[in-house]
Amino acid sequence: KNLKKDNMLNFGRENTGLAAKWWRNVDKQILFLFVFLLLLGLFFSFSSTTSVMSEKMNKETYFFFIKHLFFVSISLLLILLISIPEKKKLIKFLFFLFFISILILALVPFFGVEIKGSKRWMDFPILPLFQPVELVKPLFVIFVAKIIVLNEKTNIYKRYLYSFLALLFISIFLIYQPDLGQTFLLTLTWITMIFVSGFNMAILLMLVLIFASAIAFLIFFFPEKFGYIFLRIDTFLNPKVGDNFQSQKALEAIKQGGLTGQGMGEGILKDEVPEAHTDYIIAVISEEFGAIFVLFIVIIFLFIGYKVLNKVFSGNDEFLKLALVGLISLLIIQTFIHIGVNSRLFPTTGMTLPFLSYGGSSLIGSSVIAGIILNFTRKDSTRYFKND
Repeated sequence: KNLKKDNMLNFGRENTGLAAKWWRNVDKQILFLFVFLLLLGLFFSFSSTTSVMSEKMNKETYFFFIKHLFFVSISLLLILLISIPEKKKLIKFLFFLFFISILILALVPFFGVEIKGSKRWMDFPILPLFQPVELVKPLFVIFVAKIIVLNEKTNIYKRYLYSFLALLFISIFLIYQPDLGQTFLLTLTWITMIFVSGFNMAILLMLVLIFASAIAFLIFFFPEKFGYIFLRIDTFLNPKVGDNFQSQKALEAIKQGGLTGQGMGEGILKDEVPEAHTDYIIAVISEEFGAIFVLFIVIIFLFIGYKVLNKVFSGNDEFLKLALVGLISLLIIQTFIHIGVNSRLFPTTGMTLPFLSYGGSSLIGSSVIAGIILNFTRKDSTRYFKND
């Protein structure tokens, strides 16, 4: 009994010491901003879903808000669980998880759930309608950083080629779904990582042209599968030729919101556009709370980017620096694509806003990114990987 009691006491001390060490070393400003964004998303979920659910979808008034609250709780737990472990242990686990996520992504064409002509989701008992690409994205960044930086025995151009083949492999599954928005996001993130690593720009441009040509080939020769991409671009360039109801309503909502907004619950976009609380959440926010509040959200994302890049410039571990650049690029690029689509600066992509849009897959993917960033920006992070 005494031995058992001593073991329990030692276990408690170790956990307390680990938590104290984490709190001492974690970047509290970045942590606070991630938590704040999740809570903002919960607030906007309450504002944008309650009336829709009760009036149109024959659900309880707070059905989607309670569901969103559940996923926010899971996300906060994930951020803590990912940000606490030591770097070496976390990286080993992330690589294992990366290959699992690729396997799940590969199974989507066979066992996935098709919604509105796209097969992008897997239906799990615990996590229904989960989108595997949301988990693949941050893990892909870690995988690319590992290939480029840590495989020093391999020729540098071979490393870049391996990372490109990894991108191509994932893109094939995404294009087949089809999901060109996420393919575009991953490609831009990969280009950013390759660019900051010092890659030859001429060769990079050639690879990008090859990738773009391959997508154009698919659109031209398989119009029944990928013709919608051309239609969206054509509708974006000439709104009169196609159905641009959602994007037009989103732009009108932003205009009606003005600088200060119509007031909480006074917006009509959430009642007119299906799933406005996911793909058009920034337009809903702008309509009810105004452009000033949207600018405030953009500043939060940019400040997180600034804080992370400060860590990059002051660090001396090449792997951590490249991984952090990729992760923050993923967040910032997705944020601006979402805002661009809502304001009709870009064609429709179906891209969610990290931390703020409704959806379990999006929240889990965002929390994985946040957890890894918090882990890699800790004060005790720079001593790892040097001798691997």
